Amino acid sequence: MDILQIVGIGFLATVLILVIREQKPMFAYLLAAFVGVAIFLAFVGKIDDVISVIEELADRSGIPTVYLKTMLKIIGIAYIAEFGAQIVRDAGLESIAAKIEFAGKMLILVMAVPIISVIVETVLNLLPA
Repeated sequence: MDILQIVGIGFLATVLILVIREQKPMFAYLLAAFVGVAIFLAFVGKIDDVISVIEELADRSGIPTVYLKTMLKIIGIAYIAEFGAQIVRDAGLESIAAKIEFAGKMLILVMAVPIISVIVETVLNLLPA
């Protein structure tokens, strides 16, 4: 699926949602959520190609796979948290969306601690004693 198809689906869904919202607001929200999930799923398959390229680059550069996997998980958490927050925001629940984003950020911080500690150790080892 290319970007023109995604934009077309988005415009079509927007028009339908605007028409339906007046009579059936719940159906309008469900349509918005469904279209959002469909767009998300359309691009999940393309992520595999990106991961393959990143793994190849990491192998050539000698980066341990544990760091690469952690970074990919962090990126995945960021995208999923943002996606979930946007769906909740579409329902008009800004406070819950903010909590989803906060939880995603906290989970990212927890997962980043091992990488941060390695960076700090490396910098300390470079400094003269």
